[in-house]
Amino acid sequence: MPSDPLNLIKTCIIQGKIIWTYHVNMRLKGRYISREAVLSSVDMFEVIEEYPEDKYLPSYLICAKHEHEIFHIQIAIDREDDNVRIITVYKPTMDKWQKGYKTRRQP
Repeated sequence: MPSDPLNLIKTCIIQGKIIWTYHVNMRLKGRYISREAVLSSVDMFEVIEEYPEDKYLPSYLICAKHEHEIFHIQIAIDREDDNVRIITVYKPTMDKWQKGYKTRRQP
């Protein structure tokens, strides 16, 4: 796990060291979130969950805001190849997230 994952994520995105997974490419259009919204919101990124033992690479759930819209981005860090992978992007809903969309509701 990187000591400062948010800085590493932001640096990779700013430098264009990004892999957009098949999954996110299939989901973005249907969720009405553009790649530009993801990329231009980098200054607003906030890590809200960490998944150090994720399936392939350590990943992080990021809360971001573009214009007036809040969305979540799951990003995996590939330190060996020096890039990040955008796994998925979605708009959180109040039935699953508390106000502010940074804390999950308990079942």
